[in-house]
Amino acid sequence: MDGVLVSTEIYHFKAWKRLTETLGFSIDEKFNENLKGVSRSVCIDLILKHGGLEKTQEEKDVLAAQKNEWFLEYVNTEITPSNVYPGVINFLETLKQKGYKTAIGSASKNAPLLVEKLGIKKYFDAIVDGNMITKAKPNPEVFLKGAELIGVNPQNCVVFEDAISGVEAAKNGGMFCIGVGSAEILKKADFCINSFTQMSLERLNELA
Repeated sequence: MDGVLVSTEIYHFKAWKRLTETLGFSIDEKFNENLKGVSRSVCIDLILKHGGLEKTQEEKDVLAAQKNEWFLEYVNTEITPSNVYPGVINFLETLKQKGYKTAIGSASKNAPLLVEKLGIKKYFDAIVDGNMITKAKPNPEVFLKGAELIGVNPQNCVVFEDAISGVEAAKNGGMFCIGVGSAEILKKADFCINSFTQMSLERLNELA
């Protein structure tokens, strides 16, 4: 969801950066690529390693909770349906009209809140979020769970992903993957688009 359907990545980045600065160091947008599409706990471990710090699990939980509090602060004050990426609604409308099953597979525990605020819940038959999974991407659990909930064989699923770990998770699950972003970064994707303005049902059928 984040970075694919909607532009919330900036709020995650702002919250993570704010957190690292309280720890005495900082992160940039290049490092933030490693944080996309993975769980909060994995992000904490990556950030602490980057800063050369060690924390107890209790301290990690406190840091994760603080980051989420700041993220929700940004979401509640700044997120609106206008944050949905160009072309997304038209594509989802077409899929719905043609009877395709759709699911969101997100490591974020805030996915249901974001879907509500963005007004896109009606387009999805299932939402798999961080509350429903135990294994982080590149493990395919989140996508396999989504396929199970909509009753579709993984080999017949197409995943749209903007994160390296997400692309790897899709491929590990035996799914066709369309990267949303740079083909130089999302090298393992079967195909890449810059935005959903380049995607249609006809093109999807040609590719997959």
